[in-house]
Amino acid sequence: MKIKDLPRVDRPREKMEKYGPGKLSDVELLAILLRTGTKDLNVLKLAQKILQKFENEKFVDISIDELKTIHGLGSAKACEIMACFELGKRMLKDKKSSILLSPKDVWERMEDIRGSKKEHFVVFYLDSRNQEIQRDIISIGTLNESLVHPREVFEGAIKNNASSIIISHNHPSGDLEPSADDIEVTKKLISAGKILDIKVVDHVVVSKTLSASFISNI
Repeated sequence: MKIKDLPRVDRPREKMEKYGPGKLSDVELLAILLRTGTKDLNVLKLAQKILQKFENEKFVDISIDELKTIHGLGSAKACEIMACFELGKRMLKDKKSSILLSPKDVWERMEDIRGSKKEHFVVFYLDSRNQEIQRDIISIGTLNESLVHPREVFEGAIKNNASSIIISHNHPSGDLEPSADDIEVTKKLISAGKILDIKVVDHVVVSKTLSASFISNI
């Protein structure tokens, strides 16, 4: 099947325009770079063939000659792919991405908030590789449904093309036990995230010295 025969919503370029690059698979992203396939393979199949031949972690370091061993990749396409990788390396040089995996990681990123005398509700927007895109303070005050609305939480997620989010707030009392409002707000956000296909990975409560996740109990 040719790309033009696919529904518009499934074509890589149209999909990127509508949903952003974070929603595309590695195959779809590479297909956009390749632009065209071969007589026997459409561009998605060609991209898949390339990624299957080379290990992901080594793909960005392969040579032009190695790329040209793939049928369908001539000098022009190989050079375009290499140029894209090299530009990415230069732009990301010396920049560190924060990867959020545990409540302790979130606690460390809440350093400026965890000791506050007021509750702060914070959202971490994550890309498809679980790397932090941005952190936003959504509200300040006791957590409840009127103060934290899905619209405010997911507006930033959509704007930043986030694939998932981690939510967190501090308890000035030091007690990490979630309140009834904490649980209700979390349930509401999880439901909204399912509709938008943006997963709520965790909800972490922090204090000056400790952190706790309670999303697994919901």
